[in-house]
Amino acid sequence: MEESSGKTASTSKRVLEGLLSTAVVVGIFAFVFPRIASYEEVWDTISAMTGLELGGLLIVGMWNLATYWFVLTAVLPGLTIPQAAISNQASTAVSNTMPGGGILGVGVTFAMYRSWGFTTADFARATVISGIWNNYVKLGMPIVALALLALSGSASAAEIVSAMIGLAVLLAAVVIFFLMVRSEGMARKVGDLGQRVVSRLRKLVRKPPLTGWGDSAVDFFQRTGELLRERWIRLTVATLVSHISLYLVLLFALRSVGVSQAEIGWIQVLAAYAFVRLISAIPITPGGLGVVELGVTAALSIGVDEELRAQIVAAVLLFRFVTFVLPIPLGAASYVFWRRNKSWRKKPEDALVVDA
Repeated sequence: MEESSGKTASTSKRVLEGLLSTAVVVGIFAFVFPRIASYEEVWDTISAMTGLELGGLLIVGMWNLATYWFVLTAVLPGLTIPQAAISNQASTAVSNTMPGGGILGVGVTFAMYRSWGFTTADFARATVISGIWNNYVKLGMPIVALALLALSGSASAAEIVSAMIGLAVLLAAVVIFFLMVRSEGMARKVGDLGQRVVSRLRKLVRKPPLTGWGDSAVDFFQRTGELLRERWIRLTVATLVSHISLYLVLLFALRSVGVSQAEIGWIQVLAAYAFVRLISAIPITPGGLGVVELGVTAALSIGVDEELRAQIVAAVLLFRFVTFVLPIPLGAASYVFWRRNKSWRKKPEDALVVDA
């Protein structure tokens, strides 16, 4: 009975999240965007693009999709590029279409990795490391953008202070992670703390406390340290290339629709991109749909005329098409391929539990 009630509550929550996300997306595209620029003018801008410009944007977008595969192979030894492509595209498609899609996307990746013989510990380690490196870059890019604005004389005193605070937060995060990887005592404290918190929550539902998290954390971070000592340069380069490539898709889209460097400089585009990427980490809608478009458009449209606003909206919509919409059919095809392809299947060595 309790299990049935839990499932009903979970389903109701997902339905509510879906309705709220839909309302946000509809509100942005049906009511907010038309106030920024006429869709007719936006379509005229896109229609005026040449086949070479559209083809170039598609190529840049496909390259951007491929760059993250190298991040995945960096954090998971033994994962091939084709496997990284299949798992990444399938999980991205889920994340971009489902309420709470980020968690569901992780579940899809987990199922694929397990079917290819990777252990739960391999998956957990790869997910944690790639997540941390991605967040480091997401925190770092606004700082770099503000520094460039300051050097060009375009940053205010408040923005410079914000950059300094952001830098301090980033450095603190790096130091804390470094200490957990290098210090057995710190890793054990983190594991024990997590064990106490989860055990107290389990006590509320009359379940026994957990044990062994301290030892598991020590083993986890020791293995993580070994991996990073061998691959941190490769991982850092791959992560930077992936994030910069996404920014370049936006910049290429703007230049392709006719927005010149004199009208909106590349540093201004980088600042808008970096801050919106940071804000969009909050899962308001699947894949930040609507939120990213509105944020980037608003940041770039301040003080510009109507024609330029239409060009900006056109560029942002094209940018999101190749980075958000395009991965969906590719992901669906990737999922079908995974289900039907048995040649990559291997039996994992561990049970379906987190063992490290």
